[in-house]
Formats: sequence, structure tokens, C-alpha cells
Amino acid sequence: MTQPGTETGPETGTAGGSAEGGAEPIRVLLADDENLVRSALRALMQLEDDLDVVAEAASGAEALAMARTHRPDVAVLDLQMPDMDGIAVAEALHQELPSCRTVIVTSHGRPGYLKRALSVGVRGFLPKTVSAGVLADVVRTLHAGGRYVDPELAAEAIGAGDSPLTARESDVLELAAEGAPVEEIAERAALTPGTVRNYLSSATAKLGAANRHEAVHVARRHGWI
Repeated sequence: MTQPGTETGPETGTAGGSAEGGAEPIRVLLADDENLVRSALRALMQLEDDLDVVAEAASGAEALAMARTHRPDVAVLDLQMPDMDGIAVAEALHQELPSCRTVIVTSHGRPGYLKRALSVGVRGFLPKTVSAGVLADVVRTLHAGGRYVDPELAAEAIGAGDSPLTARESDVLELAAEGAPVEEIAERAALTPGTVRNYLSSATAKLGAANRHEAVHVARRHGWI
């Protein structure tokens, strides 16, 4: 696995790089519902001469609105946001603004998330434990047309195998893992209670589990949620 800034592509960034020859800086959108994290990222990225944070967002819906207005080159998206996750935002951006590259940063690096992210066009996937310098280099790599996936997360995804669950089954089972009742899961997932029960039943059967609690355990053991 290559390191950030060394992926093949039309160009590659250099660590601590600067906008050369009067080139326009890379326009970056930051989306994270934690204000402190987002502010710290902005401050650190603004130290890079070739990066310009043009917009910030605290939710998925706000991230989409900011992206439509500011047309960033790269969107740095937190995986977990209150209204929609970063992967759903990335999928919408891929359809609406295909020139905008997306990178997911997460403290929940389960293999299922990585596979789902790659399937919707995400080009970068990183744990929140990376340094600001690594993140800056990944932004440069994506802008130059490359990709970057954290090596440890990639290895875990390969070892986990393919999940038998659909994306919706995974989402509902993830919500069920928090112990929420069906009615609450339905509200949070924008589904009817009957549809939620169907998804939970299907997921439980696919995983060979006796009930949804066992299904959660099996899915988490394999890194599918």
C-alpha cells in the first residue's frame, strides 16, 4: 500500500506542499458534527499554502448545501453525523458534483463501512487517528486523481470477507445494536416499522442468528457493521 502523496495519477502532491507557479489552492469542504474537531482541522489545514478550507458543515444536509454553493475540489466527511452518514453524503456528491473527490474520516473503521464507501465512489478512507499532515497529503493525492485507503483498514476489510447484508439491512441492524425499539429505528431510518421488522428478520436469517441481538453480535464479529 502506497503512502499518501505517492499514489499514481496526473500529479502527486508533496508533503507540506505549496501552490506552485501561481496555481489555485485546493478547495476543501470539512464536514463534522463535532465543532472542536472541525475547527481544529480547519486551523491545521489552513497552515498548508496549497489548501483552502472554503466551507464547513455540521451535518450531512449542510455539507450537501455547502458543496452545491462552494463547489469544493475535495470534501472531507466524518462518517457519523446526526442526520445522514458521510457515505450517504459522498454518494450524493458523486452524483451531483462528480469532480468533487471525497474522503471519509472515522473513529468507526469497521470493514463493512470501507466496502460500502468504496462502492459509492469514495476515494479516501482514514481513521481519525491520522495526523493532520497525512490528511493534507491524502487531500492532495485525491485532487491529483489518486486514491488512498488506510493500510490497516484495508487489511481488515480483506480479512472480513463480503457481507451478505444489503446496505439497508446493515443500517437497520446498526441502529438495532444500540438497543433502540423498532419504532425509534423506523423514525431514524425514515422507514415504516413494518419495513424495519422485515429488514431485521432478513438480516437475522442471512446471518444464521436466533434473534436480532445475536445477529448484531455476528455482524460485528465479522466487521460488517
